[in-house]
Amino acid sequence: MAGFDNQYILVFLLVIPLLFYLYNKVLTKKKKAAIQFSNLSFIKSALGDKKKTKRDSFLFYISISVIVLMIIGFADPHIPLEQTKEGVNVVLVIDNSGSMQAEDYPPNRLESAKKSAEILLDSLQPKDNAGIVTFETGATTTAYLSPYKDKVIDKLRDILPKEGKTAIGDGLSLGIDMATSVPNKKKVVILLSDGVNNAGVITPREAVAFAKLNDIQVYTIGLGSENKVVLGYDFFGRAQYAELDEVTLKAIAENTGGKYFKSIDSKTLENIYKNISQDIKREQEDTSIKDWFFAASLGLFFLQIYMRYGKGRIIQ
Repeated sequence: MAGFDNQYILVFLLVIPLLFYLYNKVLTKKKKAAIQFSNLSFIKSALGDKKKTKRDSFLFYISISVIVLMIIGFADPHIPLEQTKEGVNVVLVIDNSGSMQAEDYPPNRLESAKKSAEILLDSLQPKDNAGIVTFETGATTTAYLSPYKDKVIDKLRDILPKEGKTAIGDGLSLGIDMATSVPNKKKVVILLSDGVNNAGVITPREAVAFAKLNDIQVYTIGLGSENKVVLGYDFFGRAQYAELDEVTLKAIAENTGGKYFKSIDSKTLENIYKNISQDIKREQEDTSIKDWFFAASLGLFFLQIYMRYGKGRIIQ
């Protein structure tokens, strides 16, 4: 919202009505004094030349404007401007546990997720930073937060599947920690998982509290299929199916001001990353515009100087 850093300075604007009062009082007194004399030439000089009177008034208004602009400038006004200068920290938190080797997304879930995430990285702006965290039984930093998106993409392409479980809380916490590593930027974490939190030392609820503490928006993507996906068979020959914990992913997004997306195939997943890219809003920050007022007051001051002493000496 617009405002002033030193709003108490604005009290000096109360002087302006006083200046107008004194100016009008002087003009009235000058006219009365002129009427008291019978000297016609004096009266003419005091009351006559309407053009000169208008110019005098114009100069007075310029002087008042200079004072007003200077007072407002010293009050340090701010207005919200789009934060394109600072950019956004975007951290991708990607599940690379054993279930991500399922082949319902060709060639497999992990490769499809990497390809889709690249779409988002390509869409980021030059001032944005990007980083990657992967998680399975634990969490690992894959690409540190950096403005060089091409290098981050190289790291993304190098991600390999693991055989571990799914530590959503650990992955999210590490992603949040990375997002805060570069200050003075909006922070967004995009978490993708196809499983249930069944490993790690940090619970998803604790990770959400950490995100809220650091004012981090978390988008979550649940990677699944329309039909059941068999991951393998246990010792007794019973099929083991991929499980997606949508309740947890929805809760993470809702409690951090983000959104939850459900993916059912490669095309859906690509569209999700495109939508997230468009949904990331640049924060508005209060930007000082005091220099605008100082510049305007300086311009009016030089205009007054020119009118008084410039070419042809417009006003004597």
